[in-house]
Amino acid sequence: MEPIRTIHRHLLEQEKKHPEAAGDFTQLMGQIALAAKIIGNSVNKAGLLDVLGGAGHTNVQGDAVQKLDILANTIMKDVLLRSGTVAAIVSEEEEEVVIPSAEDPRGPYIVHFDPLDGSTNIDANVSIGTIFGIYRKISPTSEITDEDILQPGRSLIGAGYVVYGASTMLVFSSGDGVHGFTYDPAYGEFLLSHRDIRIPDVCKIYSANESRTTHWPPGAEEFIAHIKSRSEPRYRNITTRWIGSLVADVHRNILYGGVFLYPETENDPTGKLRLLYECAPLAYIVEQAGGAASTGKLRILDIVPDTLHQRVPFCIGNRDEVALYESYIAEFAKKLQA
Repeated sequence: MEPIRTIHRHLLEQEKKHPEAAGDFTQLMGQIALAAKIIGNSVNKAGLLDVLGGAGHTNVQGDAVQKLDILANTIMKDVLLRSGTVAAIVSEEEEEVVIPSAEDPRGPYIVHFDPLDGSTNIDANVSIGTIFGIYRKISPTSEITDEDILQPGRSLIGAGYVVYGASTMLVFSSGDGVHGFTYDPAYGEFLLSHRDIRIPDVCKIYSANESRTTHWPPGAEEFIAHIKSRSEPRYRNITTRWIGSLVADVHRNILYGGVFLYPETENDPTGKLRLLYECAPLAYIVEQAGGAASTGKLRILDIVPDTLHQRVPFCIGNRDEVALYESYIAEFAKKLQA
């Protein structure tokens, strides 16, 4: 029987591989795990704590804010800003960059996060999650600059997500593969349950909101139609699964093999999902697991952000399907130009 391996033990063992490490990253991940425990506990008791339903206003994105959005954001902010490991944080629920107060120590990291992805599913008791990406502060001054905040995904030093579902599971990578830890309430710890996750080569699932196909860019609908036709052996057993919680959809596809698609539309010509704290961290995870992520034209991790809340089209999952999607987008773009 394999010894019980907590997330803290895993992090310490990884730290030993880097003699130059000062322990800051291990401490930061420990604080993120703590926030996940607290948020997960609140999610599990949502119906009892009067935190279901809307908060009655919208966030900087124009999205309706749920009570649990506010709670999760408050928890993440409080834990991270007081941890002594961050120089600044960026949240979906905050209009501007947030930095620790003068009384709180600062660390070397910038953390971007979506505190509670899938808010529209909260009241239906459907899986939701937290997404985070970790960068190192790179500007030489003590001030927080755009150079620090608006880094491309390829500069991530770690990223992960938490799924609050039948169990609470934290999945992350710091560049040495993707590992999943399931929360065990009996121990009060995240325990290693999924070592070195690799996305299966066969694409078994496609995830897309097909009610919007008429609003998709040329090539996107044709891409889905090709998969659905089952004209290739690779798609003989293809099926569709659409939860509507980004974390849950991507997590399932990583484990089973699949592709998730959320193109730009007429109403959202630059895309709907946010680059810094949704797409880039998930792209980092999926690429570490052997997959790929693209806008249809550009690799997600190569995009240099322009703004905090920049939106992009998103295709993520099996490498072959992402490449196929890019080829369809390019093919139909040529036809339009002809």
